[in-house]
Order: sequence, then structure tokens, then C-alpha cells
Amino acid sequence: MVNIIVLFSKIEEAKSIKNLLVRNGISVVKVCTTGAQAIQALDDYDDGLIICGYKFQDMLYSDLVANIPDYFDIIVISSKRNYADCMESGVVCLTMPLSMQDFVSTVSRTINNLLWERKRRKQNRPKERTEDEKKVIKSAKLKLMHDYNYDEQTAHRYLQKKSMDNGINIVEMSYMVLNDTGFF
Repeated sequence: MVNIIVLFSKIEEAKSIKNLLVRNGISVVKVCTTGAQAIQALDDYDDGLIICGYKFQDMLYSDLVANIPDYFDIIVISSKRNYADCMESGVVCLTMPLSMQDFVSTVSRTINNLLWERKRRKQNRPKERTEDEKKVIKSAKLKLMHDYNYDEQTAHRYLQKKSMDNGINIVEMSYMVLNDTGFF
């Protein structure tokens, strides 16, 4: 699920956009009328989408763009008069009057892009080892240091190289070293 925040200066407009999204199977986590409310709501989420108008009670959309984290996207709904300004800022901009089908498909595409980015970020993040796994690796390094007079860095590189050569992870290789079944 992508966290969607709807932000318009008039609550009726914001609720209307929210209802349109909900009717099309897209959930909205927050409805706001000021940029400050939206920025504060961002603290609760790692990523998401803000659907907003051009101008709010306390700021313009460009001020909002300057204050949001990298993993949030914005779709601005503006008049034709403000469209060029929005496009220059690099955000997705839709003009009024709004075609419901175009709006929903634009939101859906943006959601899919955010989900893909989230997946990519997770894949690029190294896996955290459990305390038990860290202890096993440390024990294997200590054994190598004792048996072969390696320093810690050399022992660690040895475990890494042997695990890569054998196509197993370093924890499995550490178990093999501790059980004297490693490929020495």
C-alpha cells in the first residue's frame, strides 16, 4: 500500500478527490488543508504520494516540494494558467478540468512507480544479521586467528572468499569452519 495524502485549501475539494480515489480502489491515509499539516503528516510515513492543488492557505506547491523527503512524489492539479510553472518544477501536473479516467490512471501509474522504487530500495539494502549469526562469524574468525595466526581482517576475508567460491553465505561457511568441515 502506498501512503496517499490529499492536500487542497478547501476541505470540500480535498474530500471530493479522496472520495474519487476511494471509489476507484485507492486508499487515502490523510486529508489536509494546509501545507504544514501535510509536511507534519509525512513524518509518519517512509514514502508516499501527495495529491494537491497549486496553492494552499500557507504556501504554494513549490514550497511543499522543497520540504518533502526524496521518497515522496507529488501530483499537482492546477489551472491551465499555472500549468507551465508546474511543469518547469519537474512534478507531475494535471490541468483542470480533470478527466476522471486520466486522473485515476496517472495516480495508479505513480503508485506503481513508488512500489517499484520501494522494492528496489529494499533489494539494495544489505540484510541485517541476527546476533546469533554475528556470534558464529566471530567464533569462526577467532578459530582461524588461533589456528592459522590470521589477523581479524584476514580471517574475515578468508571467510568471504571461501563462501563466494563455494556459493554459500558467510554464516554457513563459518559453521563449516567451526565444525572443521570447511574447504581449507
